[in-house]
Amino acid sequence: MRIGILGGTGPAGSALAARLASIGYTCVIGSRSKYRSMEIRDKLVAKWGDLADLLECADNPGAAECDIVVIATPWDSAATTAQEFAHLLEGKVVVSMANALVRVGHEFQPLVPPRGSVAAHVQAAVPKCRVVAAFHHLPATELGHLGSPIDSDVLICSDDPEATEVIAEIVKKIPGCRPLDAGELSNATAIEAFTAVLLQLNVRYKTRVAPKLTGIRGDPRETKSAAAPVDAAPVSEIPQHRDGSPS
Repeated sequence: MRIGILGGTGPAGSALAARLASIGYTCVIGSRSKYRSMEIRDKLVAKWGDLADLLECADNPGAAECDIVVIATPWDSAATTAQEFAHLLEGKVVVSMANALVRVGHEFQPLVPPRGSVAAHVQAAVPKCRVVAAFHHLPATELGHLGSPIDSDVLICSDDPEATEVIAEIVKKIPGCRPLDAGELSNATAIEAFTAVLLQLNVRYKTRVAPKLTGIRGDPRETKSAAAPVDAAPVSEIPQHRDGSPS
């Protein structure tokens, strides 16, 4: 499986490419300039020589030809970039990872892009693609520390359950990450906006935080099929008040 990253020369895109290559995926770093892509690829290989066979460089059209495509451009160009290569992306799983944020003074504030989220805007721009929102809360610095696991849950949402499962399988291979199915693409609005909260915590406490949800043990996809259904108690067995209403 080859994973292309449009706009993959930025901090988040290049770090994601390195991390995915470290778990065995061939990653194509895309850019408007193939020479810029070559430069970033060479820097990554100079740092991690064992990834040389799994990191490739290309312009954005070359990256868009891959089996799965991640859009790692700034949020305000994600939809237009996807639309530009719609003919190459048709039918594919396309990952939107951008967050629409602005810094006002010392505070980070979420913006509301068209359609309510960057991911929904991308889906509207390329309706024949299977858009998945994922990777929003993984800091680029932690992604780039290949020797260390990333202690984080990764919230994934899409209107295509099979596409969600495809990305969940990739996330599961990243050391320390746990994929969680967060529902349909409409939930991307809340997921993207929550990034502003995490960034504010980073500034306030001088750290890098990542979401870790309690109450869900392990990978819920593994227990869902194994869990036995709980039968509802017959009405006659439910304790009742004297007036006949359930207690």
